Amino acid sequence: MDSAAKDKIQPTLLPGSSCPGPEWPEQERAEQLARGAALKWASGIFYRPEQLARLSQYRSREVQRNCFLEARIKSVVQSYLEGVQTGVWQLARALEAVQGTREALSQAHHLLQELSQTSQTLAPLRERVVQHKQLQVLTQLLPRLQAVPAAVAHTQTLIDAQRFLEAYVSLRELEQLQEETWAPLGGLQLPIFQGLGLLAEALGQAVEAAAGAAGRLAREDPALLVAALRVAEVETERTILGQAPRDWRQRCLRALQEGLERIHFSSPGLPEPGALARWLEALQVALPAELATAEALVAPCCPPNYNVVQLWAHTLHSGLRRSVQQLLSRPELGAADAFALLHWALHVYMGEEMMGNLELGPEADVSQLEPLLTSENMEQLEAAFVAQVQVSVAQWLQKALDGEVAEWSKEQEPNTDPSGFYHSPMPAIVLQILAENIQVTSLISDSLHRRVHDMALSELAAFLRSFSDALIRFSRDHLRGAAPHYVPYLLAAFNHQSALSSSLSVLLPDGEASGVLAPIESALDDVQRRICRLVLEALQVELQLLLAEAERTVVLQYLRALLQGRLVCRGADERTQAAERLRHDAAQLKELFLGLGLEESAHCAPVLLALGELLNLHDPTLLGLEVAGLRQKFPDVSEDHVSALLDLRGDVSREHRQAALSSLQAGPPPSPTGRPALFSLVPTPTPSLSSCLPSGPCS
Repeated sequence: MDSAAKDKIQPTLLPGSSCPGPEWPEQERAEQLARGAALKWASGIFYRPEQLARLSQYRSREVQRNCFLEARIKSVVQSYLEGVQTGVWQLARALEAVQGTREALSQAHHLLQELSQTSQTLAPLRERVVQHKQLQVLTQLLPRLQAVPAAVAHTQTLIDAQRFLEAYVSLRELEQLQEETWAPLGGLQLPIFQGLGLLAEALGQAVEAAAGAAGRLAREDPALLVAALRVAEVETERTILGQAPRDWRQRCLRALQEGLERIHFSSPGLPEPGALARWLEALQVALPAELATAEALVAPCCPPNYNVVQLWAHTLHSGLRRSVQQLLSRPELGAADAFALLHWALHVYMGEEMMGNLELGPEADVSQLEPLLTSENMEQLEAAFVAQVQVSVAQWLQKALDGEVAEWSKEQEPNTDPSGFYHSPMPAIVLQILAENIQVTSLISDSLHRRVHDMALSELAAFLRSFSDALIRFSRDHLRGAAPHYVPYLLAAFNHQSALSSSLSVLLPDGEASGVLAPIESALDDVQRRICRLVLEALQVELQLLLAEAERTVVLQYLRALLQGRLVCRGADERTQAAERLRHDAAQLKELFLGLGLEESAHCAPVLLALGELLNLHDPTLLGLEVAGLRQKFPDVSEDHVSALLDLRGDVSREHRQAALSSLQAGPPPSPTGRPALFSLVPTPTPSLSSCLPSGPCS
């Protein structure tokens, strides 16, 4: 900027003048505050008279100070004004530059509008250029495009003939031609290439089918398997026209897995109920053979990254596990199938005969995968097995009990052992049924062994309760007379219960305390006590028969002796003595047989008391009533017996005799008393009178 321009812009300042501009209210207020402060300072300084002498010094010093401040203020204001002057000059220059730029932009805008109009007029020409280029490309590729339909048909023929490498080369050529035409045509798809997608899918399906039959092709045509896998590997990473890769490698891996599962674990191939053991035996042979084939034949035909042996092992394990889950979902899984599956899964599958075979490499290890049977599966199988075995054991034990009970009603005594004791095969049958089921489950697991052991003890306790109930029914049959050999079969039952008690140790698991058998031993003791009680009751009944017969025989002999005329009373004193003797003898007989255990209701001695009352009757006119009462108590008494008894009195006249005998005939018929016959077994003697005893009076 030149000095002349600066002079035009800079304002003119009068000499000695202060900063121009209007006065501010704040300035006036500041001056007032300054004057006030100065007065306050002056009043403080000059308050004492001795300070007035120095007033001139203070005035000169303040004048100097004011001059210094004014100079400073002028310098600051001058600098400020120079900066403002420079800024105004720069703003003027910037305004000139903006105006020039605005004019240039306006000119450029007009030029752009003119170019746009020109471009619109060139659009048809541009389209013609594009069409010309496309026609030029099509003209150059026309011979190859004309051969596309034949090439597609030829490629399909190669696919059908399983010539995968040749088919893939032909497909690649067709897709390359499609790419060459796609970019020049601006992404336009020619109708002639519409069948390439189906052709590629057909080749992919053929490759996938070959991979699914890898085991068979590795044995019969390994070159075909190698060709299919090479095509899949090459195609996996290739992209076509910006599309995602086809990833035929994954399709082949899935086909390998599905082919294995289809061969060994297809749903129609699952075993029917009862055939699971045979199916597992077949897998026990087939799976190791499949792994050996994979290692020896399939793995050399596949890329190393396929890890064929590991893939085979994991696929077989997964398929087997899925098939097992399907089997477990069936409601009709029987006890034999559950046992076979538990034993095979726990002891065969991971054993040396199968997946634990030392000849298999570490790639075949499936121990780190999910187990073939989960804890829930184990619980389900064990519960199903125990429930069904429990039903079978209950049926077998009931059948053994029914057979034993049927023996009790036979007309022959039970069999005896070499020692002559009654015995039965039932204890051996029961123990064999229970011990075999307990022993066979020890081959599976401790939990199943414990469950079956507890079930066996529970069923044995139920069997003992049923046996005890059968004994009660047997005793009732005996009371009805339907048990001809009651006591021998009770003794046989006692013997085999004792044998069962002494053989319970076979049901005791190894390492278990004998206390687990305490409930069964207690139940056996109860059964044995019941048998002993029934035997004692039977013996007591037999003894009551014998005691009743003995007492009856004694009374009959007494009656025979009495009615044979060995006693004839000649007066009231002798009749009293005879009656007392009869009462005394009746009391002795009662005491004797009661002490032996004969029930009082079965006694026959009361007939002696009735005869004593007949002899001791003081009024002969009442003999008819006494004879009628005797007839009611002893219905089998006859007129001859009554006549013989009247002869014993020695004081019965013909009229009293006739009246007594008439009352015997005229009385009501006697009611059943249930007493055994007595008088009918005593013959009536020929009447003969004699004294009570030949040597003296009646006593």
